[in-house]
Amino acid sequence: MNFLKLVEQDVAGKTVLIRADLNVPFKDGKISDDTRIRASLPSIQYCLDKGAAVIVMTHLGRPSEGECKPEDDVAPVAAHLGELLGKEIKVLDNWREHKPQLGAGEVAMLQNVRVNVGEKKNDPELGKAYAALCDVFVNDAFGTAHRAQSSTEAVAAAAPLACAGMLMAAELDALGKALKAPARPMVAIVAGSKVSTKLTILESLADTVDQLIVGGGIANTFLLAQGKPIGKSLAEPDLVDEAKKIMDKMAAKGGSVPLPVDVVCAKTFAADAAAETKSIDEVAADDMILDIGTQSADELAKLLKNAGTIVWNGPVGVFEFPQFANGTAVVAQAVADSEGFSIAGGGDTLAAIAQFGITERIGYISTGGGAFLEFLEGKTLPAVAALERFAN
Repeated sequence: MNFLKLVEQDVAGKTVLIRADLNVPFKDGKISDDTRIRASLPSIQYCLDKGAAVIVMTHLGRPSEGECKPEDDVAPVAAHLGELLGKEIKVLDNWREHKPQLGAGEVAMLQNVRVNVGEKKNDPELGKAYAALCDVFVNDAFGTAHRAQSSTEAVAAAAPLACAGMLMAAELDALGKALKAPARPMVAIVAGSKVSTKLTILESLADTVDQLIVGGGIANTFLLAQGKPIGKSLAEPDLVDEAKKIMDKMAAKGGSVPLPVDVVCAKTFAADAAAETKSIDEVAADDMILDIGTQSADELAKLLKNAGTIVWNGPVGVFEFPQFANGTAVVAQAVADSEGFSIAGGGDTLAAIAQFGITERIGYISTGGGAFLEFLEGKTLPAVAALERFAN
């Protein structure tokens, strides 16, 4: 990928429009986790330190276009960002009618972009309106990069100059390192409840990786394809043929899809369910597979130990329940211990990483969610493509 980076630009005396992802959670009317706000600080502070004026724009929640309800107002986000920066940040509601005039070192925030009519449909006129506010547009919201919307794609097309912020650049550099020119052997861990939601990812990765580890309900579908009993475990029988194709593709290139030989089962899906470890061939008709067994976990750990690159998306068991957490714990530790480059993404994966205390030992943690998954699929991310046009 070839794109311009904020840190390479001269922004002194200029107005910089930064598309950030400040879509933070609220509880009882207050911000309950400001991680995304703090993650946006480096790009904003860089511009301020260089003598630029900064306008920040973000989405918040799921508002209806054309109306801004109290819960959609970004004022609390602007106030919190202002506290972190030590500056007053005004929210600009009528920025199209009254173009803001900011001096060097000043920061303002546009009202929630998702309340603007045409935002989700990538209205080019709205994109031009955003672009008219600035000398430089900075996209620092990788989590929205898979969406072609006015505040991510159309604005970049209309801006005098568009570049990647520090967060965006770090994400793209890490993903490029992991997928475009990976150190070998490359191992992917793809887990989750359904094959159907990650089928295209599995198919794409099967062309790229040397070993493809599947977990959760996805692994159960692959076990069905092997003719193994899975009891009443979550699976998708109609996708057994697709699972077979992926296993055949991996085998043809000398790789594999290693499946569990032992599993941890329960009769019910509950926090207090009794766990029983058994051979995969001993799974009863009323069993639910909720984790991989010790032997299977150890085999995966050995495989991961020698990996040059690891891409991880999804826990291999129901790690939220202690009796079904060992498989994911062992895999997490193996990823942390590996000398290869590791990149992890997805909400459940990040929760597992935090739970097992290995955050600082993962090569790169992607906060992209849907954008991370689409990048794994090999899809072109519209917002990234818009940035690349400025570099060519």
